[in-house]
Amino acid sequence: MTAVRTAFSDLISLLYPNLCLACSENLPTRDEIICLSCQVKLPKTNFHLEKENAFTERFWGRIPLESGAALYHYIKGGRVQDLLHQLKYERKRDIGIKLGEWYGSQWKDVSFFKDIDVIVPVPLHPRKERLRGYNQSDLFAQGLSETMQKPWLKDGLIRNTFTESQTQKSRAERVENVKEVFEVGNYKKLAGKHILLVDDVMTTGATMEVCGAKLLEVSGTTLSMATIAIAEY
Repeated sequence: MTAVRTAFSDLISLLYPNLCLACSENLPTRDEIICLSCQVKLPKTNFHLEKENAFTERFWGRIPLESGAALYHYIKGGRVQDLLHQLKYERKRDIGIKLGEWYGSQWKDVSFFKDIDVIVPVPLHPRKERLRGYNQSDLFAQGLSETMQKPWLKDGLIRNTFTESQTQKSRAERVENVKEVFEVGNYKKLAGKHILLVDDVMTTGATMEVCGAKLLEVSGTTLSMATIAIAEY
């Protein structure tokens, strides 16, 4: 039976090859979703190696951060955009988890990420999460949690209002659009903790700023942030 299963699996792989989710051409190695070529070529930021960087600069004078970083630069029409589109709209959940695992593994020897206590994803409104079937930021949090060996708290923040798209708004308009839509979901598990707030992509940083401010209302908390990608704006 084992030989039959193996032959059937090989046939399925031949007919429906597991193509790289970044370039849709090369075959990844076993248990990977992105080919080795794309793993090298995807535009990494290396922000996690610098305490002050282009990510943290977006929050200067707005909210106190211990540290902040993004895995990739988001380039319109590029492979990172393709990955995020598949993650958000084509149910490729493994992308979020795998990228979280990769990024978390890079932080093991970085001093300013070592004292993270808990990971909190930016939440979706429950209606949107039901429609999509998952929260892509929560998948990224799960992956980080796995390699960082830190707990993630899905209900650390709750989104209580369904808002319109932020795409065409300025930073000020984005802050205004979301400033009252989030609330802390679990004070007891957050009090006194160094929290890592995570999202899939950051443009102006307005949503993360509002979420971070809510988390800092909890007694004794400090805040760091991370995203899969950072876009120019």
